[in-house]
Amino acid sequence: MEATGRRFDLKQMNISVSRLGTVRGVHFTDVPPGQAKYVQCFEGRILDVVVDIRVGSPTFGQWDAIELDADSREGLFIAEGLGHAFCALNESVTVGYLCSEPYAPNREHGVHPLDEDLSLPWPKDLDIHLSPKDASAPLLQDSLAQGVLPAFTAYTEWMRESR
Repeated sequence: MEATGRRFDLKQMNISVSRLGTVRGVHFTDVPPGQAKYVQCFEGRILDVVVDIRVGSPTFGQWDAIELDADSREGLFIAEGLGHAFCALNESVTVGYLCSEPYAPNREHGVHPLDEDLSLPWPKDLDIHLSPKDASAPLLQDSLAQGVLPAFTAYTEWMRESR
């Protein structure tokens, strides 16, 4: 609780293996219940990006990025309602996710990671590779129009009730 300010019950762990230039995300789930994640890079180095996709948030559409690597073993906690993506910066990258909720395909969504409106800081010197799922993800404005993005008010109410 000291690091996150609340309980973080683990329901699932995922391992992702990627090659240089692979971008995964921007992924998010419906809130509630959402899916909080604790992300670490176990092999190689990644550029990890968190995007505020909560409609009505004062920081909607803004992002923050950090490099995570196997040497430092530093991790990143990502709260429910935020979008998550990363880019592999080495030939072989292994990333681990501790998740507060199990995988639920009917609650999973994505925003296209190369959306120009987001201007995410992917390295310009790499050939970017996307999975078919990420390549076909809608743009942020299309996700907004479709009503699939989490609402900031729903997130704050749910967080207040779940403490």
